[in-house]
Amino acid sequence: MSKVKFELNLPGLNQLMKSPEMQGVLLQKANEVMSRANGLKQDPKAEYYTMSKAINYIAVANVRCANGEAVHENLENNTLLKAL
Repeated sequence: MSKVKFELNLPGLNQLMKSPEMQGVLLQKANEVMSRANGLKQDPKAEYYTMSKAINYIAVANVRCANGEAVHENLENNTLLKAL
């Protein structure tokens, strides 16, 4: 068997991982989780939101509690975990 060796182009990989396209993909998935979390909530005042940004070498997207009711809801029912 032949051994295949390859080298990563780290600057190119970092650029790809922080690109607006990658942020868009992550934000789309985060919006799906947010929609499920808003559907699972029992408190009508609880709201969740998404955010996407590039940090260091990668892009990240988060689903977060928008108000205190959502924090309480998530603590009691693990809403965000169930939405995953």
